Amino acid sequence: MTGGPWTASPSETLKVERGFSLPHLDPSATPGFTGGKEAGRAELKAHADELAALQEKLYAQSKADGRHSVLLVLQGMDTSGKGGVIEHVVGAISPSGVRVASFGKPTREELAHDFLWRVRKQLPRPGIVGVFDRSHYEDVLVARVRNLAEPAVIRQRYGQIVEFERELTDSGTVIVKVMLHVGAGEQKKRLADRLNQPDKHWKYNPEDLDARAAWGAYREAYQLALERTSTDHAPWFVVPANHKWYARLAVQALLLDALRGLHLSWPSAQFDVEAEKRRLAAG
Repeated sequence: MTGGPWTASPSETLKVERGFSLPHLDPSATPGFTGGKEAGRAELKAHADELAALQEKLYAQSKADGRHSVLLVLQGMDTSGKGGVIEHVVGAISPSGVRVASFGKPTREELAHDFLWRVRKQLPRPGIVGVFDRSHYEDVLVARVRNLAEPAVIRQRYGQIVEFERELTDSGTVIVKVMLHVGAGEQKKRLADRLNQPDKHWKYNPEDLDARAAWGAYREAYQLALERTSTDHAPWFVVPANHKWYARLAVQALLLDALRGLHLSWPSAQFDVEAEKRRLAAG
């Protein structure tokens, strides 16, 4: 997506390429976008209808044996804005065309299976835009930082994830993997907002401070995951997230590029349209 305030496509600007360094990416930057907050909000609103229309076309094709779906994977530290992206970006799509799944601490039943077992159960069917609010990457991020699995097991999981995602793309799912990159200072401010406003207390989790205390370890875990699982078939995109408006706009642009890339069209009628018009008129 280029044009207007966009000077470069987010699909190219934000993609994780060889040599990518997370510590060197400014979380307050707005790569490829020359406008400010108001321009960003206007751009988000201007493309909301197109996003909804493309998903409807995707769904229509699935009714005519189309096999495509889209999976948006959202990862990021606490307060990075995953919920805001779901509300303000994905919220433009009809609820019947979206499936949102969250992955927290595994249940006893889930722990009895391979780590991808619970993920496979939440995959979007053809015609649907699926959203993972956290994902299978928790099993190489949290597991690494908290020592929940042996290093050898985690190394093996990187390969399993790459193969799993290859399987999905081969079957017709377009994967859009986004890490929302929030800075430590901005996160502290957002956590303070949650504590200072009673209507946001429900969003606060004391465990967030435990994760914050391991900030450096999480950054290392993300760097490794990005390096080892950003592939041609399922690349990672790292979106600076200190400015919520930019993060939402960038994710919208990535979704639009993914859907446009499918070259969707309305399926042809499998009946005689003119005959049906005559039948309707006669009734």
